[in-house]
Amino acid sequence: MAIPLAKLLISAVAVFMLVSASFATSEMPFMVVHKKATLNRLKSGAERVLVSFDVYNQGSAAAYDVTLTDNTWDKKTFEVVNGNTSRTWERLDAGGILSHSFELEAKVKGRFHGAPALVTFRIPTKTALQQAYSTPLLPLDILEDVPPTDLLALAKRMLAKYGSLVSVISTVVLFVHLVATPSSKSNAAKGSSKKKR
Repeated sequence: MAIPLAKLLISAVAVFMLVSASFATSEMPFMVVHKKATLNRLKSGAERVLVSFDVYNQGSAAAYDVTLTDNTWDKKTFEVVNGNTSRTWERLDAGGILSHSFELEAKVKGRFHGAPALVTFRIPTKTALQQAYSTPLLPLDILEDVPPTDLLALAKRMLAKYGSLVSVISTVVLFVHLVATPSSKSNAAKGSSKKKR
């Protein structure tokens, strides 16, 4: 009985060693790239787009020669005013994060659909460059007439639109309140004078 149990235990240890060896050789980086764009309307009427990236290495090994390239911005529609649309880093360790941003100024009014950016990187065990893509952008309404989100401007618009209606309703409510209030006070006064007698 002891001999089959020992063989089973030895077989289990051998399988465990083979599986762990295969996992050790398959350590690789795993890139997750988040792309985000924010619109900023300037007082001059121009609109700028701030594009930012966060590159995460969720894998178990470092990535080398990491290059981010975002060629989705047409030069006829956008002009780079701050930063570059591409960036290279020497290394991104496992569990690490890299960030990059640039700013564009829009030249044309309309809706823009941003495609994913490309990230290439090298790992020592493979000769070919590895690729990863960022998340795509939600559609951007460039230079569109957007209603103001400022609360003061919203209150002014609401007052201009519904001001007369609010004043009429307020007057009616105040009149009803004044009419109803004296009768309830006089009834209360009469009730208290009856109790005193």
